Amino acid sequence: MELKEKLLSSFMAFEEQVDVHSELHNVRTEALKNFENKGFPTKKEESWKYTSLNAILKNDFTVFPKDELTIEFRDVKKYFIHEIDTYKVVFVDGVFSSHLSSTTHEGVDICLMSSALHKPKYKMVIDNYFNKIASKDESLTTLNTAFANEGAYINIPKSTVVRKPIEIMYFSTGNEAALMVQPRNLIIVGENSHVQIIERHQSLNENPVLTNSVTEIFAQKRAIVDFYKIQNDNHEANLIDNTYVSQKQESHVSVHTFSFGGNLTRNNLNFYHFGERLTSTLNGITIIGDKQHVDHYTLVHHAAPNCESFQDYKGIFSDNSTGVFNGKVYVEKEAQKTNAFQKSNNILLGDRSTINAKPQLEIFADDVKCSHGCTVGQLDETAMFYMQSRGIPKKEAKALLMYAFSNAVIESIKIPELKQRITKIIALKLGVKLGFDL
Repeated sequence: MELKEKLLSSFMAFEEQVDVHSELHNVRTEALKNFENKGFPTKKEESWKYTSLNAILKNDFTVFPKDELTIEFRDVKKYFIHEIDTYKVVFVDGVFSSHLSSTTHEGVDICLMSSALHKPKYKMVIDNYFNKIASKDESLTTLNTAFANEGAYINIPKSTVVRKPIEIMYFSTGNEAALMVQPRNLIIVGENSHVQIIERHQSLNENPVLTNSVTEIFAQKRAIVDFYKIQNDNHEANLIDNTYVSQKQESHVSVHTFSFGGNLTRNNLNFYHFGERLTSTLNGITIIGDKQHVDHYTLVHHAAPNCESFQDYKGIFSDNSTGVFNGKVYVEKEAQKTNAFQKSNNILLGDRSTINAKPQLEIFADDVKCSHGCTVGQLDETAMFYMQSRGIPKKEAKALLMYAFSNAVIESIKIPELKQRITKIIALKLGVKLGFDL
């Protein structure tokens, strides 16, 4: 049975397992109809022109795990930012792991999406925020909405600074021959509040995994949200990450995406502006090789005046790897005094690696400062010669140039321990030891 038919036929059984109120049932049913009509995206769609799911969908994915497998913290400690104390919301094969997690309801809600969806005390919040900015047309987002049940629920009340970062972790054990999971995250940050969040999806063996994730982030007035995505998975792992951000006046939201591993990774990142004098930051580093594929698809929708957005994506591609960057800045007529900047810089280390870049600006206001740029090239041979002539071996010189190339994004990380972790991952990807600490 094809995956689409398997998902459609399992929907009724899924709804029987979860306790949902009628409004949510209607949302799920409408979303499933959308997916049924559209199916999985293909390369015939402009937004998926350079990314094909055909090979992945040939796997016989289990859509609901049969058995729950327990894992110990010592076995997965290296995937956490364990150098500091953090809140943790951890899932194993799509199921919440209480003994690996550290949640709280003291002053803030850092807990489970399933609790928020099913408990009456959260109903008002769910009615106001759930599925309000997630796309109603994008087929994979609507598929996630139809089966949304588990994930992280984070609600930060006004004037609150969360005292430690939050880690959202999804582990796949390989207990199933092939597994599909669909986590759903809802993050609400109140006025004048500040939170730092780290998200990671990690397979623990080589069995195929398909993760179709949706995250909705609501930043209220003057809220600050720092969101970090670490994507450094096994070669049989496939991730489709759909993130939707709603910003109100004077809020600051930054999303950093570090794509270092996995078979296929697709990042759909959408920012929507609903107030003046706010700032959106989208940064990313991609370092891949072999036959890996990473696709960044971004949208910043400027709908109010005096707002800023900054995009800076760096890509390093070797072997037969393929990168895609499709970045769009949309400026409505009312969004005067907009300052929007978009940049995609890429290095190809071999003759067989590929990057498809498509920066876009659609501007309907006449008093704006908008620019975009894209570069594709190789390492500077003159700089390489200069460093080698001063005693730096070729391998280390090459790694230092690539590290310097991505350093602007690294420097924007606001959690020192995470900055060190990303630096170590980059050094490992480049095959060298960097002789300095950050």
